[in-house]
Amino acid sequence: MEITVDQMYQIENNGHAMGFLKKFMMENAGAAAVKRLIEKFGNVKSKNILIFVGMGNNGGDGLVMARHLAGYGAKPIVKLLGSPENIKTEESKWNWSILQKMPSVKLLTGNEMNFDLTPDIIIDGILGTGISGEIREPYATAINYINSQNCFKFAVDVPSGLDPQTGETANIVTKCDMTVTFHKMKQGIPKRKDLTGELFAEKIGIPPEAEEGVL
Repeated sequence: MEITVDQMYQIENNGHAMGFLKKFMMENAGAAAVKRLIEKFGNVKSKNILIFVGMGNNGGDGLVMARHLAGYGAKPIVKLLGSPENIKTEESKWNWSILQKMPSVKLLTGNEMNFDLTPDIIIDGILGTGISGEIREPYATAINYINSQNCFKFAVDVPSGLDPQTGETANIVTKCDMTVTFHKMKQGIPKRKDLTGELFAEKIGIPPEAEEGVL
């Protein structure tokens, strides 16, 4: 069953109101996404994994992924597209603060796109379900960088620039090999298999009761 983006927001908020906090949804989302990557590659030990994170909760999922990937022996490099004090949500800030205590994860901030490495995998945690209008800097440069690289590309929730409700795209959009969305499939995402690549919808622990009155 496919749901609308608005229904997803309501379901998350209902779950949160029941006491299943958004930081746990984020934790489970990041963990489920990493499981799919591990399934695909078998082993990520010593792989350079470049994770682009925006300032919202889509970025927060990427921050969780960085911690889990470090646990699997990968070399995660997190590129925060802005400065840490501008991270928008409590749960994303909390995850950033954990990574700051982890030398196993390299943290980069600011607008420069010079990486002296060849990434094996790029994770797109830039923009999630709340996209509207034209994509601005530094997000635009990051998306163009991702599309210019010849490696495996993984989208968290939705490729950045793809509207998960309509399937329409912004002025630019990441083209990915795999997309993992959460809880249930959003209506617009399967319309653009050319952008999502392999597509999965993963449960993140939201109680089914959170759907009551919504679906």
